[in-house]
Amino acid sequence: MTTEHSVIADEVRAEARAWIAAHWDPDLPLRTWREALADSGWGCPSWPADWYGRGLPPAMDPVVADELARAGAVAVAVGAGIALVAPTLLAHASDDLKSRLLRRIVTGEDTWCQLFSEPGSGSDLAGLRTRAERDGDEWVVNGQKVWSTSAHHADYGMLLARTDWDAPKHQGITYFAFPMRQPGVEVRALRQMNGHASFNEVFLTDARVPAANVVGDAGDGWRVALTTLMYERRAGAVSRPRYDPAAGRAVDEAAAEAEEYFATYSWYPQRAGRADLVADRARAASAAGAPVDPLVRQAVAAVVASQRVNHWTARRASAARAMGRPPGPEGSLAKLALSRLAKASAAAHASMSGAAAMVTTTDPVVAEVLVSVPAQSIAGGTDEIQRNVVGERVLGLPKDPQVDASVPFREVKRNAGRE
Repeated sequence: MTTEHSVIADEVRAEARAWIAAHWDPDLPLRTWREALADSGWGCPSWPADWYGRGLPPAMDPVVADELARAGAVAVAVGAGIALVAPTLLAHASDDLKSRLLRRIVTGEDTWCQLFSEPGSGSDLAGLRTRAERDGDEWVVNGQKVWSTSAHHADYGMLLARTDWDAPKHQGITYFAFPMRQPGVEVRALRQMNGHASFNEVFLTDARVPAANVVGDAGDGWRVALTTLMYERRAGAVSRPRYDPAAGRAVDEAAAEAEEYFATYSWYPQRAGRADLVADRARAASAAGAPVDPLVRQAVAAVVASQRVNHWTARRASAARAMGRPPGPEGSLAKLALSRLAKASAAAHASMSGAAAMVTTTDPVVAEVLVSVPAQSIAGGTDEIQRNVVGERVLGLPKDPQVDASVPFREVKRNAGRE
């Protein structure tokens, strides 16, 4: 942090500390406290002052977060709303839409899910076939989405739907803030091979969304979606807040909210390979007198080295965000690195455990790692897609030939599906 930023940080820290001391009351209802955070701008200090922020540099967000934590105060609601939806709305939405949705994201009144992927499109997101047709002041939506985390209790969905079948596939898509709690929306849980059910498939049958809920312009949804995807790829693991169980009503309600939210992601450390356990398991095996194969030692060392490199890369990305730079292709690099680390960690765990790694009663954590790690290379855009992003936007390589990018989408050959 530069000297100038340090001076600003000291001023922001003092001002935030004074405001928190004057307003934080752990016995307030959680919503009342978060409404005060939203109206003061201290909940999201780097947001524009006109939209529930204070217009501060992004580097000041962790400064204010530290002050909230120091006081034992509850921060804004966590989830896709804050992480993905809000920055997309701030970049693209109308003032009307921002005024209706942003404050409720900060207070946690509305929760969100993502309605991007479809069963017939694979990694070709622009090949989506869910359709939305204009009907007066509304759009009528029909189609199917999949891999939608938390769709079973979301209030809104970030929906991509095709609104112009005569335009090329990237140009006929519209981005909607889609109300989930309505007739015509059916959510079905998907049971994973690791036993969890974090994801859902969503069936949309004559569901409706107000025309005023279009984010950006009709037909410009691909550009809007890229903003969401950039924030999704740069997003790291969200730290679970620690609350004093006897602190008061606001804290109790926030703790219950966090319990529900993080339950969905309880298996994500296993999805990431549990690199944090690799070295300790190797040491424990050595201390117990079990011989550690030199090749296994090399695998363990490689995992530790990759983990440290990823940490440094994440710090560079954080520094770039603190300087106000928008997320870019470095998110794809980071995601690829995490996928490689997860696979290497799973292999190291398996090498140390042997066949017992497949038995959940013998080593349940490792067994769950082995069946969870494949998801790391799929979620948030497959490794293949990330390599395309890196090749084209970082290395400047030419794009792969696309025979369907410039023809009307209705002429593109596609799998039979629900349209």
